[in-house]
Amino acid sequence: MKKLAFLFLFPAMAVFGQKVPVKEHFLSNGLKVLLVERHDAPSISGGWVARVGSANERPGITGIAHLFEHMMFKGTPTIGTKDFKKDQEIMAAQERVREAMRGEERKMRAMWRRGEITDLQDPDQKTKRWKELNAEFKKLVDEHRKVIIKNDFDRIYTANGGSQMNAYTSYDHTAYFITVPANKLELFMWMESERLLRPVFREFYAERDVVFEERRMRTESTPLGKFFESFNSLFWESHPYSWPIIGWPSDIPAISKAQADEFYATFYAPQNLSLVMVGDFESKTALKLAEKYFGRLKKGAREAPDVVTLEMPQKAEKRFYAEAETNPNVDIYFHTPAFGHKDTYPLRVLAQVLHTRTGRLHKELVLGGKLATDTWAWTRGRKYAGEFNIGAEVAEGKTLEETEASLLAQLEKLKTEPVPAKELQKVKNNFAAAEYRRLSSNHPILMAIMRAEGTGGWREINAAGPRLQAVTAADIQRVAKKYFTKINRAVAIYTRKPGTGGGDPLLAGLTAEQKATARKIIGSINAEKDAAKLKMQLMGLETRIAQAGAKAPPLMKVVVNALKKRIGELEKK
Repeated sequence: MKKLAFLFLFPAMAVFGQKVPVKEHFLSNGLKVLLVERHDAPSISGGWVARVGSANERPGITGIAHLFEHMMFKGTPTIGTKDFKKDQEIMAAQERVREAMRGEERKMRAMWRRGEITDLQDPDQKTKRWKELNAEFKKLVDEHRKVIIKNDFDRIYTANGGSQMNAYTSYDHTAYFITVPANKLELFMWMESERLLRPVFREFYAERDVVFEERRMRTESTPLGKFFESFNSLFWESHPYSWPIIGWPSDIPAISKAQADEFYATFYAPQNLSLVMVGDFESKTALKLAEKYFGRLKKGAREAPDVVTLEMPQKAEKRFYAEAETNPNVDIYFHTPAFGHKDTYPLRVLAQVLHTRTGRLHKELVLGGKLATDTWAWTRGRKYAGEFNIGAEVAEGKTLEETEASLLAQLEKLKTEPVPAKELQKVKNNFAAAEYRRLSSNHPILMAIMRAEGTGGWREINAAGPRLQAVTAADIQRVAKKYFTKINRAVAIYTRKPGTGGGDPLLAGLTAEQKATARKIIGSINAEKDAAKLKMQLMGLETRIAQAGAKAPPLMKVVVNALKKRIGELEKK
């Protein structure tokens, strides 16, 4: 408590004091190494970032960056298999069959264009030859299962005290991470370099199907999933941000292993990677081990291509109307600059002026005007461009029109009236407090470095704090006038579909932001096919809830219910 009290009195000092002492090095093959020594606990949070995300894809292979997030856990010649020779023989046979199936799929796409079939995904509309080949492929899959060792990567780490192993894919980067005991540093170096040096993309087509199912659970099976994809494609007119990270449903089943191999060679070369470690180690020792293991990776033959397509300047307001199984809401987006741009800092402060239970939107629309049951505001600077979002869930008996007008009025007020000094300082204090908490242990520091490194550069984690504290009321007015214009916005209006309730009852009581997070988590849970893995997650989460007691966030309880439901489904099967 004393620390936080001091923080609120001296926010700027707290932020400056929280600079992360990152040591940057480069191996001879171009791989970047970022080290943060912290000796307060005998553990190391480590991982690596591939500077590739969905923005680096192209039509036809959308979703391939996310697919790689899955494939990088499939093992090596010595991890994940009982018989590597047999393993390779079966995969070669699978590829021959899949090549023949791709020929049939080309025929079916032509048939679809001619109107001879209506649904490319419908098994009953597949050609006779495709069905024969698919049956042959399934036999090979069954044969392969006898040779592979599922989740071997996880098993090795867990047996050696590893935890929190996971990965994620964003529009701009892909990250892989784990926490290991301090005495397992060399194991970490060997394991992570080995899957980069000698990856074996076994179960490629099965995992591709898993991703397709994950997409169905996250998008098609959620009230707003498909609508948001449509709206996002409206908002981003020319930029690759216009397609979803998980990929288009027609692209995912069409990705070939040859395309995956090419993608890997281009974007997973060492000069496009950053190794990050935070924790209890000596930098000299860590660098030696990094050179020993990661130094084995050969520099890529070519540099990864940059994204050159820019978002076209918007010329008019865009509007999107949809009926959905949700409560009526208004969602407004504005185009903003990329990560690290000087305007991103006043925009972040501005978003917090509006957001939270003590922010202007909640006070004016929820408590004051009773126009809304929930409000939100946030901004995000991606690598190539950014976005600002403001919105509200409309209260019963109120109209979408008056709610939209009230939201826009709050933005107009920011243009004409300077934010009072006391209100501005409160927001800055909140930023400082959040930074203090975020950078207080190994794993959050690791995640902060990786996200910054993958989006534009790790130095942002130290630069952002002082820049946020330097934001003035005049800065906020300036960016409000610059970006919150009619021609720069896209408005999504969602009305309740006749005959439906007011949204998923499982998510009742959550804020809009929490609901979005919950849907993503539930999508991942529903895509998981290993009941044992889910049970471990459930056990850990129930322990945390028990420790937190009444203070346990509602989101945790929602995730617990989703885990129990999915475990029940898997056990029934």
